[in-house]
Amino acid sequence: MDLIKRRRSKPGTAPGTLHHTSDDALTPLRLSVIDYRNNEFEEYDNLTIEQAQPYFASPRNTWLHVQGHPGPDELRSIGDAYGLHPLAVEDVINAGQRTKIEDYPQQKFIVLRHPVLHDDVLDTEQVSIFLGHNFVVSFHGGSKDIFAPIRYRLRKNPEGRLRSLECDYLLYALIDLIVDSSFPVLETIGEQLEDLEDEVLKDPKRSVLDKIHLMKRELVLLRRAQWPQREMLNTLLRDEHKFVKESTKIYLRDCYDHTIQVMDLIDNYREMSSGLLEVYLSSLSNRMNDIMKVLTVIATIFIPLSFLAGVYGMNFDSTASKWNMPELGWPFGYAMFWLLAIGIAGGMLFIFRRKGWF
Repeated sequence: MDLIKRRRSKPGTAPGTLHHTSDDALTPLRLSVIDYRNNEFEEYDNLTIEQAQPYFASPRNTWLHVQGHPGPDELRSIGDAYGLHPLAVEDVINAGQRTKIEDYPQQKFIVLRHPVLHDDVLDTEQVSIFLGHNFVVSFHGGSKDIFAPIRYRLRKNPEGRLRSLECDYLLYALIDLIVDSSFPVLETIGEQLEDLEDEVLKDPKRSVLDKIHLMKRELVLLRRAQWPQREMLNTLLRDEHKFVKESTKIYLRDCYDHTIQVMDLIDNYREMSSGLLEVYLSSLSNRMNDIMKVLTVIATIFIPLSFLAGVYGMNFDSTASKWNMPELGWPFGYAMFWLLAIGIAGGMLFIFRRKGWF
């Protein structure tokens, strides 16, 4: 999980320069096109750039989705066909952009962060969307087809709003899916926090501390993705936009409410993880106190025993005077010493136990 994304372009590179600096550029491309309007519907999958070109100038609503990591030549072809601004196209190829919205003369450009869990470790993937007069072009570098539910709705519901309304409603549907994808991720994080709470109370090992720190980092990463997403939606709602109708803003307002819910959940889980850290430290402190209590009891019991051993370990000559440790000459002196030592230790243990000291 990378909290800090490195800039892909080298310093001094001309704006709009397209190039790859990572191996993910070798990921196979998958292009899909949906050309629709009301009862008219065409869908094509696994197209090449050449096969998709006839739909670039379609008079109907067109949704071109690019799955994988396109190279500079593929991106340049798509950008030229739709008149995409070179600076926006550069942001597509340079993954790791923050969530944002940018206005260009012929299109609107939006970058989103899609949260995903890889082996219970959180990461975010970049999703880039262009909205034009009658087209939507989306890019997603991940391996999973996250927009399959939207494609299914377009295919199976010819009377639905997706088919009957313009491309700005399709944009809303894509944004809404990405925003709502945070809820199952947060649900998983919540379950992990509950499990961590049980581990902290039962057996606060060092591995539990590592899990708590990992959870806090994941929540920071998710918050970094969601906070600008909320601001982006607020911009869509507040400002006048050439390609976004007022009727669509009603639905975007609901999407904005979802981002607020996501932020509230993130803040709650951050407080919960901080509380778990405090509980962990308190558990360690209590555990150390219990250990010190046992050691103190043991040391206290051996104080009188050490005194007795020290007294009878002195080298006074018992033949020189009858007062020099006469107990050493008793027939059962050794046994009486042990009886006295055991009696003192047992009595102290009994008193400590009655007082609840251990």
